Amino acid sequence: MNIRKAVPADCVRVTELIRELAVFEKAENEHLVSAEELQEHAFGEPKFVEIIVAEVNGEVTGAALFFEKYSTWKGPAIHLEDLIVAESERGKGIGAALLDEVIRIGKSRNYRRVYWQVLDWNADAIRFYERYKADFEAEWLNVYVELESK
Repeated sequence: MNIRKAVPADCVRVTELIRELAVFEKAENEHLVSAEELQEHAFGEPKFVEIIVAEVNGEVTGAALFFEKYSTWKGPAIHLEDLIVAESERGKGIGAALLDEVIRIGKSRNYRRVYWQVLDWNADAIRFYERYKADFEAEWLNVYVELESK
């Protein structure tokens, strides 16, 4: 297994993984970002997201997409938007290797936290995150405003 920074050519495969995740999360119709948009957002200016990928035998089998955030209480941090492992490759340590790398990146930047979300019904993911001694903040609600795109 090789964990590395994504390159623009990886965006097609990463988008396929994102779509697979959207199907798993019963939200396939919510996935709107194309491979071209992802490439622009990850490698253009401004850069909105960073991507690392896991390769097994030369094939991208997992990805972590994250960005910098700032907490007025804690300071700089990473928000892990998605940690994705192809369904056929789960249980092989790929997710752990990706999360370990995101944590390593955060530490190398002197950030204080890595934040992420997990669906309350995803028991496998919750058990996985519990192994990291992650804190689950039950009292916080996700809030957003949908913006019309051009």
